[in-house]
Amino acid sequence: MNNNEVTVLVVDDDENICELIRLYMAKEGFKVLLAYDGKTAIEVCRAAEPDIMVLDIMLPGLDGWQVLTDVRQFSKLPIILLSARGEVIDKVVGLELGADDYMTKPFEIKELVARVRARVRRSDLSEERDKETSDIVNLPNLSINKKEYSVCIFDSPVDMPPRELELLYFFASNPNKVFTREQLLENVWGFEFSGDSRTVDVHVKRLREKLKPGNEFWTLKTVWAVGYKFEVINKE
Repeated sequence: MNNNEVTVLVVDDDENICELIRLYMAKEGFKVLLAYDGKTAIEVCRAAEPDIMVLDIMLPGLDGWQVLTDVRQFSKLPIILLSARGEVIDKVVGLELGADDYMTKPFEIKELVARVRARVRRSDLSEERDKETSDIVNLPNLSINKKEYSVCIFDSPVDMPPRELELLYFFASNPNKVFTREQLLENVWGFEFSGDSRTVDVHVKRLREKLKPGNEFWTLKTVWAVGYKFEVINKE
């Protein structure tokens, strides 16, 4: 996707920051939409369907956390969070809620532009991979449809947020392989995160709560000191 085909939604209550980002992005050929509060950001995201969102956490009314949570209910677009706080816990929370990247204010505009480019490129590659592979994984007592974002366990539909479903799909598509937390972050979140990777542990815990006990064909196992694997048992 060329830059002039990419629409960036910038959300920040500081109009000067929005305008500065808009100028640099426009110079690079991006189409830029602006929103100064959370409610407007969600409305614009639904109506305009931008390709990527740059989202400040501290917003009037609905804050960035709530905007991120709401948007993830209907869209998979890449989201880069902006925050004046640089604590690791904020980055972890952002990843848990479905963010794709995180930048701390003050930041270099050129770096933001580079991250937007990289995120769009990664999103394009992900779409190409999806076209080349099946969107459906069927195992005994488990069916995952990534295209329709649906999961059935023991023939019963199970509600899952997009990131949980994508993590389960990745595990089930790579049975009996062990993945480190860092590998899971890179492959599922598309994010190389050097720091506390416990967001993976949180998502695995939530998955286990939804994967009904008593199943004899597959299980989500912890490989101590390494990471996790989705173990599939062949009963034939």
